[in-house]
Amino acid sequence: MSIVAADPAAVSAEARQGNRRRWSGYGRYAGSKVAGALGSLMFMLVVNFFLFRVLPGDPARTLGRGRLSTPEQLEEFRRTYGLDQGLGEQFVTFLKNIVHGDLGYSILYHKDVSDVLLERLWPTMLLVGTSTVLAALFGVWIGIRAGWDRGSRFDRLSTGASLTLYSMPEWWLGLLLIAAFAVGIGPLPGIFPTGGLHSVDADPSSLSGVLDTLWHLALPVITLTLAYLADYALIMRGSLVDELGSDYLTTARAKGLRDVQVRNRHGVRNALLPTTTVVALNFGFVVAGAITIETIFSIPGLGLLTTEALSVPDYWLLQGIFLLSSAGVILANLAANLLYGWLDPRVRT
Repeated sequence: MSIVAADPAAVSAEARQGNRRRWSGYGRYAGSKVAGALGSLMFMLVVNFFLFRVLPGDPARTLGRGRLSTPEQLEEFRRTYGLDQGLGEQFVTFLKNIVHGDLGYSILYHKDVSDVLLERLWPTMLLVGTSTVLAALFGVWIGIRAGWDRGSRFDRLSTGASLTLYSMPEWWLGLLLIAAFAVGIGPLPGIFPTGGLHSVDADPSSLSGVLDTLWHLALPVITLTLAYLADYALIMRGSLVDELGSDYLTTARAKGLRDVQVRNRHGVRNALLPTTTVVALNFGFVVAGAITIETIFSIPGLGLLTTEALSVPDYWLLQGIFLLSSAGVILANLAANLLYGWLDPRVRT
């Protein structure tokens, strides 16, 4: 009986052809997702424009706060901000301004909306971004341990604690932490600041200023981390539980791999796919800020900016916040789809 050796050149050509097919399939998948994201962005621009123009009342009278008392003043205000144009013309102007990065002029802060958003973006990124990373790391670890030892004492305690924290309103949890660790309870003194991004006399660019900022962010970061923890812990746990009865795990055990190796090398890798998508999606909400937490802790980010803009109301500033937040979610959703399609070829079909 003779054995015919495979031609290396033929095997290599077949492998290259298979790689081209896989990348071609991923290219079509990615193209469809990018097209969907562009469509969502366009729809968001339409909603963003008309949402603030269907509100009741006259914007000129509302923004004027009674200071525009004569018809001439009202007309001049409408002409200055383009409110005297028709909706169609206003929409075309709105799109042109968006292309050039012009988001309008803030009545509240008397400066360009884009400048205001840039100033407030960093505190929100620091607060919500740090909380998201910490919640993802601790939540995935809790989910792995709880899911692999399903029904154990750790599983019951961690699941119950995660659900309890998740059911609490964020602002209420934040107030509890302020009362306990900032104000103090009984003989226990408060050790953390009650609010603010940094002390009044601190230089944020110096080392002491950086440490002071981290000290001020401790309680709000802990609050959001505890509130977001269940998102990752429960999804990771459920995904890993679904993998426990899979044949490939039985095969891995039959090969003599230890339980820890089976979990880390095989079970966790496949169970991480849904969690990876959730992490990517939640990063899209970073730019949206945490309105309640930034308000009760007086963090000058996009969340607090939203409440300030609503109190006027500053239509152009609200429009810019809505645009930035929506675009962040859409782009994060696109990144999640592209990442998931790259990690799991099955979704491409």
